[in-house]
Amino acid sequence: MKLVPTVFSVIIIVEAVWWIVWMALAFARKIYANFFFMLATFIVWGFLAYLGIRNVSAVTMIEKAIGSFGLLLVLFVVPIVLLPGMVVIITEYQRGVLFRLGRLAGTLNPGLNIIFPFGIDRVWKMDLRTFTIDVAKQEIITKDNVPVMVDAVVYFNVSNPVLAVTKVENYTNSTTLLAQTILRSVLGQHELDDMLSQRAQLNEVLKNLLDEATDPWGIKVTAVEIKSVELPDTMKRAMAKQAEAERERRAKIIAADGEYQAAQKLLEAAQVISKDPAAIQLRYLQTLTEIAVEKNSTILFPLPMELLKVFGTKG
Repeated sequence: MKLVPTVFSVIIIVEAVWWIVWMALAFARKIYANFFFMLATFIVWGFLAYLGIRNVSAVTMIEKAIGSFGLLLVLFVVPIVLLPGMVVIITEYQRGVLFRLGRLAGTLNPGLNIIFPFGIDRVWKMDLRTFTIDVAKQEIITKDNVPVMVDAVVYFNVSNPVLAVTKVENYTNSTTLLAQTILRSVLGQHELDDMLSQRAQLNEVLKNLLDEATDPWGIKVTAVEIKSVELPDTMKRAMAKQAEAERERRAKIIAADGEYQAAQKLLEAAQVISKDPAAIQLRYLQTLTEIAVEKNSTILFPLPMELLKVFGTKG
């Protein structure tokens, strides 16, 4: 029974060291309000512990067990329950928004932070990583009265945790609904051809408008991408016919241009041959050589009209 005061004293000393470590940690983190709070509670706790050590004895332990239970509970349980509850750990990709008695008190940086217990301080942890929201498909009537289904994806992150907590209830849901509204408003002012051919410019316009609208909420929109533009089947067939007609027009123009260039070359060749009558005979011989290579059984060889006139004159 004589060991009871010694064990009690050792426990009190260990808990006192535990308390001092937490106070040193708060002082090192420059959280002076929490440091003075723990210092004041430590003084009160130390005074009660001193009384407990002074009053505990081997003779009167059983007699004072009932009256000393509350004091022992305070001395042993309070440091173990109170101190860990004052710790808030913020990860590297988060920031903590601190409210003290309902009023904004600042932000908490990554690492170990100490706050007031018993609901005096409340911390909202805000994620600073990039979020991705998928804007649902929206039916849009373009400027040239064509109904299309358009969906998009939005990339954003929290740039100001305080504004994201105090200025908007749910910044993810609000950004999603705002993106849908801006998507319908902007694309409804453009024609279908612009929507299909100028997608990069439209993405930039959507990003700037959405970023400007969400800036008071502490949200930074980094990119907006239109994923797909779905057309009605009738419009697809009409566009296919238009593309087919366009390709036929180009093919005819190319063929006509080839005929024109061939005629130009034949004219130039005829002008060259006409300068020397023997040239046409050489051309005949070259043609005969080319025909003979093909192993044809019948060869049609043209004769000049001048030769027939000679035979007619002699007759």
